[in-house]
Amino acid sequence: MTLPGLALFYAGLVQSKNVVSVLCQHFGIACLMSIIWVIFGYSLAFSQGESSLIGNFEKLFLNIPSDSLVGTIPEDLFAMFQMTFCIITPALVIGAYVERIKFSVILSFSLLWLAVVYCPVAYWVWGGGFLAQMGIKDFAGGLVVHTTAGLAALIIALVLGKRRNFEKNTVSPPHSPVLTMIGASMLWVGWFGFNGGSALAADATASKAILVTHIAASVGAFSWIVIEWLRFGKPSLVGMATGMVAGLATITPASGFVGVQGGLILGLLGGVLCYLAVDIIRIKMKIDDSLDVFAVHGIGGMIGTVLCASLMQSQLGGVGLDEGNSVMDHLKIQGYGVFVTGLWTIVMTFLILKTISMFSDLRVTEDEELEGLDTSLHGESGYNN
Repeated sequence: MTLPGLALFYAGLVQSKNVVSVLCQHFGIACLMSIIWVIFGYSLAFSQGESSLIGNFEKLFLNIPSDSLVGTIPEDLFAMFQMTFCIITPALVIGAYVERIKFSVILSFSLLWLAVVYCPVAYWVWGGGFLAQMGIKDFAGGLVVHTTAGLAALIIALVLGKRRNFEKNTVSPPHSPVLTMIGASMLWVGWFGFNGGSALAADATASKAILVTHIAASVGAFSWIVIEWLRFGKPSLVGMATGMVAGLATITPASGFVGVQGGLILGLLGGVLCYLAVDIIRIKMKIDDSLDVFAVHGIGGMIGTVLCASLMQSQLGGVGLDEGNSVMDHLKIQGYGVFVTGLWTIVMTFLILKTISMFSDLRVTEDEELEGLDTSLHGESGYNN
């Protein structure tokens, strides 16, 4: 999903002079997060310590017995599967800071953010932490992935400031919708593993998760282009791909709990509400979350997380409510999970950025930004005439 799906999706949306930089950012994050996950990330997220806030260090360097199982699968396989989540989450944040940030800052920020934000939240939700103990429902990452990445993107966009061409209202259109569509298609297929794989078995739950994932993606894409068609008279390829991702982000937390009706509803809400969020954040509030990470992933992830409480009812084709819990009980738990995760992400992301800024400028120079990050930071060009 990250390499090359998300990388190509984002690369097509920037100016041609920054395409290599975006690919480098994804590649660098994928490598660094893999290393950190093996050394201590997995242990913090999935070691069963006494604390309900964070795991311990008993599984440093993936010190896992060869016969250890998670469910019915080897724990080594589970650790590898979870590694893909820890890779794509900070990679999603790339969309907020493209075309103006130092590569060294990206690596240092992603390392600290994984340790301080991602691993604790993963433990709270999936590792047996306090949200899991409350009965939170997040099948494949509405909180752990999309809410954290979306809110981190919003904070970094505000701290970093706008691109210079954004300030001058001269932002170039996506240089290659073709790359974006190819990346989106890879994301779409990869998402079947993202959501279906979270069942940790080839069973009915996985099958239903894949089905509703596909439905939500389709409805999200179609609803987005209908809005564009009515508003501008022309449905765009980039809009179709963005709507697809909005539908996917929205269904992700609920994918193992809802039925077809839930998939249709969440896909529609993802397409429509995320479209409106893009309008509000980028156009009305003039926040340069460059590739709409908060509007698509943050808003979508939070909507899906909260509405899972209602849409998981058996009369809507879902798995049914937990025994002894009403819809309102689940809504309170889901809403509390969004609030706590959101507050932690906002505060810690801001502190990480401020800490890094004490040692280095976050942004490249104006000349480097105008030249393009491909040549100024990486000495390469995506397109040689």
